[in-house]
Amino acid sequence: MISENPFAEFRLECQNSLGDALQKLFPEIQIARLALEKPPNPEFGQLASSLCFELAKQVSEKPPALAKRLIETLDRSKFSLIERVVAAGKGYVNFHANLALFSALTIDSVRHFDTEYGFIKTAKSLKIIVEHTSVNPLHPIHIGQARNPMLGDAIARLLKSRGHNVYRHYYVDDVGRQSAVLAYGYEKLGKPKPEGKPDHFMGKIYTITSCLVEINRLKKDLERAKTASSTEEITEINRELDDLMSAVSELNVRFPELFEELLEKIRGDKDPENAVNELNRGYEAGDEKAKQIIRKVSELCLQGFRNTLSRAEVFYDSWDWESELMWSSQVRKALDKLKRTAYVFPIGGVLEFNAEKVAQEFGLKKKLGLRESYEVPSLTLVRSDGTTLYPTRDIAYALWKFEKAEKVINVIGMEQKLPQLQLKIALHALGYDNYADNLIHFAYNLVSLPGHKMSSRTGRYITFDEVMDEAVKRAYEEVSKRSPQLPEEEKHKIADFVGMGAVRYALVEVDPSKPVVFTWDRVLNFETNSAPYIQYSHARACSILRKAAREPEKPAFNLLKEKIEREIIMTLASFPDTFVEAAELLKPNLIADFANALADKFNTFYNAVPVIKAKPQELSDARLALVDAVKMVLRNTLNLIGIVAPERM
Repeated sequence: MISENPFAEFRLECQNSLGDALQKLFPEIQIARLALEKPPNPEFGQLASSLCFELAKQVSEKPPALAKRLIETLDRSKFSLIERVVAAGKGYVNFHANLALFSALTIDSVRHFDTEYGFIKTAKSLKIIVEHTSVNPLHPIHIGQARNPMLGDAIARLLKSRGHNVYRHYYVDDVGRQSAVLAYGYEKLGKPKPEGKPDHFMGKIYTITSCLVEINRLKKDLERAKTASSTEEITEINRELDDLMSAVSELNVRFPELFEELLEKIRGDKDPENAVNELNRGYEAGDEKAKQIIRKVSELCLQGFRNTLSRAEVFYDSWDWESELMWSSQVRKALDKLKRTAYVFPIGGVLEFNAEKVAQEFGLKKKLGLRESYEVPSLTLVRSDGTTLYPTRDIAYALWKFEKAEKVINVIGMEQKLPQLQLKIALHALGYDNYADNLIHFAYNLVSLPGHKMSSRTGRYITFDEVMDEAVKRAYEEVSKRSPQLPEEEKHKIADFVGMGAVRYALVEVDPSKPVVFTWDRVLNFETNSAPYIQYSHARACSILRKAAREPEKPAFNLLKEKIEREIIMTLASFPDTFVEAAELLKPNLIADFANALADKFNTFYNAVPVIKAKPQELSDARLALVDAVKMVLRNTLNLIGIVAPERM
């Protein structure tokens, strides 16, 4: 006997048995759902029902007495996976599994389904776009941004394994002042060929140019503020200038030649700020010269991004250019349609969208999880100079995506909560209620490195490339220490997948709503709760199977009586439920937690009992089959979060 979901089989048998007994005793009573929970201690059984507490109110009988009556009424002739049912506590009904049969069902099922075990398919397959990463093409991806592709890729893997048609999209945000700043600096340098990795080279140009242009602007603002005798404004401008001057000093030390050349060229420009703004307006208007230079610098950055992300095993089905969306007239069409609603109004030369009015008139606040007292800020759609803002373009992009998919998941940081909320409200205002309901903002918290304050504008960041290099370097040192006898080529191969896996796991295993504190002693811990620890557990299982050099021919699963063995079996059986929960709730951290818990149990088992030398042979075969099942499930969990499951370490 095999099952896609062994624990669900046991749960269904318990529910049916309890439901039949309830029908016999109280045919007039209807209970909508017979909920069952796992007891805190396996000694109390594998599932428990609190039905009697609810039932007692309806039949005026005490819960303990009801529990006994229900248990006496159970039809034991229908038991298969249930061994016994007992009344416990003050009215619980506790179900104990027939562990011999359940062990056989679980282990045989895992080994039968192998690479597909646990991946329960959805009843309704959807076309889903997962848009993730979408780092602005200005500078290299840094560690603060790297959580996005790791989470986005894990979500896409989960949904695909669930049976959905998943499309991974990267939104190239090449429209806006920042892109114009980079293009301005690159053009001032004479459009040089990148030195080294192109995104790193572009990042240097962007940071230096941004600082110099901003200092130039702030100095002019300071003169105006002094003329107006605005003390508060003068203080604020001086504070910003001090910070930028400090950053400029650092940049001059780090990149002296590039800094001096840009400083000289920008000093020769009467109004750098205006030049940048002209370039920005030209690009949005489709001016050919502006298009050529901004597209050039964007492409160079993306070339570096592709290299970085492919190294992390992250790939995309589509690279969607914000500029192309804008030039196609889709932004104008969406804007025109919004203007025809009663929710867009001009104020002070800009065009605003009254999101609060829509939320009130459509009764959206409860639906969107907002307090009735919360007032949704209005959204600026168009600046006074006629250029659009990114949330305006996001509305058109959302409409474009929903032409291709039934659900859209935007993996964007928590700081974008308001724009994503306003986007949903705008879709409602346009009459696209279904789109709004199927637009998911997958929000995540920040990544921090103790001792490092990151800022893209001033170039104070640790690149994702540097983190990956350091992870592989540290992994190599650890592998060399643990396995000095390995050939150098093998050490480097292991170090690569261990280092990369360590970084991916560290960025996925924390609940998305919580910040990640990235520390090397935790990321590369071979002893607990890390990718190397789980990878090592998988390799250990493979090693046992290699040493055994035989198939388990006559496993006697009734001999698996050790507490740790039963815990492992129950964990293996529950993997399909964990997978479904992770996929439905978009929580890849649940998979990471599961993998770590299974690795913990397996290592306890490894240290507690013999496997190959266990007697009798039937017990050894049962334990070998159990090890094989653990290996398969560890591999499946690691694959879901994009981590290599090695056979040797």
